[in-house]
Formats: sequence, C-alpha cells, structure tokens
Amino acid sequence: QVQLVESGGGLVQAGGSLRLSCVGSGRTFSNDGMGWFRQAPGKEREFVARIGWSSGITSGYGTSYADSVKGRFTISRDIVKRAVYLQMNSLKPEDTAFYYCAAAYTKYSTDSRDYTYWGQGTQVTVSS
Repeated sequence: QVQLVESGGGLVQAGGSLRLSCVGSGRTFSNDGMGWFRQAPGKEREFVARIGWSSGITSGYGTSYADSVKGRFTISRDIVKRAVYLQMNSLKPEDTAFYYCAAAYTKYSTDSRDYTYWGQGTQVTVSS
C-alpha cells in the first residue's frame, strides 16, 4: 500500500517557523516529482512548492514556489529516506491551511491533477 504521511504542523505565531515532513512508503519515489499544496477553509487547494527528481529534466533537484511563499519557504527532499520537507519561515496568518504533500510519477508540475498519491495532510495555524 502506497502512503504519504505528513507531520510537523501546529500552531505558531506570525513570524515564526515550522518544518513539515512527508515520508513515503510502499514504493520508491525516486522518479517522482513531489509537491506541497495547501487548502484553507472555504478555498480551493493551491500549489505551494514543487521539487523534481535527480537527473532527467534538471541537474539536481529543480524547485519552484508559489509567489505568495517565495523567499520564505524552502522545499527539499531525501531520496533515500523517501522524504520531502517544507521549511516555512516568516509565517503569516494567511499561511494558515491544511498542508498536503503529493507525488507525481515523472512529472514536475504545479497542477494538483498531475499528482497521483496524496498524504492525509497536516494543519498549520498561524496566529497574529
């Protein structure tokens, strides 16, 4: 059974930091692009960050971010541990949402429809 399990969410004051982790099991994810998405109450799920896989399209792991988090969030991965991380700094109340990680086989995408496997999500709440 393929699973992605997120952790690291919580309550933090504005300006604080959190580090989200997502660990996969059930298969290798070495050829998957990985993404982080978030969904706030009453809003659609939105792209946050993505990271590619080694070789292939880019040298090293290509990354990109939504404009709203650029310069504050950093995505990274550990292929051996089947893990992907999201370091979130300078958090703002508008970052409050449920955060999901996802895997897309051989795709490097900002479109949630390209992702096959999803975690159950972790709540991030930023107080003002």
